[in-house]
Amino acid sequence: MLEAFLHRRVVVDLRSEYVCLGTLQAIDAHFLELRNADLHDLRDTDTSRENYVAACLDTGIKRNRRRLFLVRAEIVAIALLDDVVET
Repeated sequence: MLEAFLHRRVVVDLRSEYVCLGTLQAIDAHFLELRNADLHDLRDTDTSRENYVAACLDTGIKRNRRRLFLVRAEIVAIALLDDVVET
């Protein structure tokens, strides 16, 4: 199922106060690998998760990691960036 997202830009919502955007590079049983990723700590801003992600549609992904591994057990949701709906 996630294979359809490979090599595409995704938004990953995590259990914690983080959201991650980047290009899904690889998937295994325990991790997702993202490239050119933005790991954003929502505690660093007054912007909501939804508004931050929607802003990235206009401004692009603010890359702060070349390569990033996310623990699958910490993921709440994953979506294609193209599927984000602006409100």
